[in-house]
Amino acid sequence: MTAVVPLPRGPYTPRATPLDLPQGAGAPSSRTVFSAAHVVADPYADIAPDDPAAVDWESTLAFRRHLWAHGLGVAEAMDTAQRGMGLDWAGAAELIRRSAAEAKAVGGRIACGVGTDQLPEGPAPTLAEVTAAYEEQLALAEEHGVQPILMASRALVRAARGPEDYLATYAHLLRQASEPVILHWLGPMFDPALEGYWGSTDLDEATDTFLKVIAEHPDKVDGIKISLLDAAREIDVRRRLPGGVRCYTGDDFNYPELIAGDERGFSHALLGIFDPLGPLAAHAVRVLDTGDVAGFRALLDPTVELSRHLFQRPTRFYKTGVVFLAWLAGHQDHFTMVGGLQSARSLPHLATAYELADGLGLFPDPDLAAHRMRALLAVHGGAR
Repeated sequence: MTAVVPLPRGPYTPRATPLDLPQGAGAPSSRTVFSAAHVVADPYADIAPDDPAAVDWESTLAFRRHLWAHGLGVAEAMDTAQRGMGLDWAGAAELIRRSAAEAKAVGGRIACGVGTDQLPEGPAPTLAEVTAAYEEQLALAEEHGVQPILMASRALVRAARGPEDYLATYAHLLRQASEPVILHWLGPMFDPALEGYWGSTDLDEATDTFLKVIAEHPDKVDGIKISLLDAAREIDVRRRLPGGVRCYTGDDFNYPELIAGDERGFSHALLGIFDPLGPLAAHAVRVLDTGDVAGFRALLDPTVELSRHLFQRPTRFYKTGVVFLAWLAGHQDHFTMVGGLQSARSLPHLATAYELADGLGLFPDPDLAAHRMRALLAVHGGAR
């Protein structure tokens, strides 16, 4: 029996065995499901927190093979990979190149974030500079044969004077794209610098602009990813999309109900929480493939408490919990993050994440997870 772990709020007896899931199943068929994936830092790199990221490429790619093996697509170089929070454009470009090659080698599905993060912070750029930055990244994605995800741009927020500038910029980019893209609306809870995206802080007005972009170019939009943590707004947008344009939920608070859908439609998925939930999430959606909505909800509903904990405010630091759980699960040998972001969540927060994840049976080796949790507590002077 696994020894008790002395968590901050009291002794905890870990689960004895992991969740028993079927092995070797293919990709879900009724929903397209992407997991946004984290990067693994090189813990031995002698760098400062604001230096360019040092990535452990072998472990980073091994984690993507883990997701592909369970039938999930990989959403690469997104905010889960610490774009703009430790991973700069040079690092993201290398990540796209390497992951694209790995996806081709194993037959994995991949889509990659395209943004403007090569532009410097400071004075507002011109719209022409924003467009050129997007085009550079779009060209890289297309060169390597990956589906582009047009990410929300901090630089565009600074450059745009109103909704018309968003409409013009996105119209130009969609005309440039050789294949349909995914549009990404990332809310300010994930990145405060994106406040007022689409030219307005009024979400109804912003939604109208967003939908106008899609309505004017439906043949160039495969789907949209909405990350606003607002289920009602996502359902409203989903119902207003042109035929053939998918909605990929990015709502890490309400994903089971949004993926299950209703009599008028459903959401596909592109989620950061599917990084730690990968095998369970893929199995749950395969259950949904059979029409068993109740079985799907029975599997995925219990995970929402963990997800809401990881994504609690400040939401943008959810990456710390994601990487922490990957370490406990044995997907990497250390709990170090690019930019030193392992310090972004408190010890009690991490302890609760461990307890919730263990209760769900997410750790392939509960003894290893308990050992690493005790080691972390000891390092922080919390073991007793």
